[in-house]
Amino acid sequence: MVTLHAVGFDLDGTLFDHQGSAEAGVDAFFLSLGIDPSSGARQAWFEAEKTHFERWRTGQISFQDQRRKRLRTVLPLLGMKPPEPDAQLDELFDVYLRAYQEEWRAFPDSLELLRALRASRYRVGLLSNGAEKQQLDKLRRTGLADEFDVVCTSEAIGVQKPDPAAFLVLAQGLGVRVSECLFVGDNAAHDVAGARAAGMRGLLVDRYETHSEGITEAVLSELVSSSKTAR
Repeated sequence: MVTLHAVGFDLDGTLFDHQGSAEAGVDAFFLSLGIDPSSGARQAWFEAEKTHFERWRTGQISFQDQRRKRLRTVLPLLGMKPPEPDAQLDELFDVYLRAYQEEWRAFPDSLELLRALRASRYRVGLLSNGAEKQQLDKLRRTGLADEFDVVCTSEAIGVQKPDPAAFLVLAQGLGVRVSECLFVGDNAAHDVAGARAAGMRGLLVDRYETHSEGITEAVLSELVSSSKTAR
């Protein structure tokens, strides 16, 4: 077994609490529209987000279009007619976006974990399927921006997880062989299967159930385990 020298991370759902931030943001957005932020309304929003974000991820629609289609999908279900012009839809989505941004938060252990890894001389990287500006803004506003040796967003590198090529770009940026890197993420297909297909070690985490108290122990245990095996 090859000794690990680097750790790569997914962002949303792994280091950044997208679910918590988005739930608070969409509740505020619905209230601003006079819509009851019920569990059903929230579920409709996140189902539309998942559907249309995946369409963007696979290149079927633009990033801005996936936002517009979310509104066109959800608002009629909640008894509201969405505006027809794209410009008005964009303005309406900006209301949600501002509410979402005000709730942006990293998970409580994220900063400490990243610093501990770098103090232990691991190279640390980020690989995220997302728009460059928004993902970098998340890192800056949550205090994580300076904790990585390399940051790769799918928009910037031109390839999406789970394509093995995305993980190869990450390894190159970290200056390690792909087999020397552990990748940590919350999506079994995009993060773990993709990493393993590229030749990386993959660790699946679940911030909202199995690892609700934090992921530090799981990450460090994986690194210790690989170190013992390498001997």
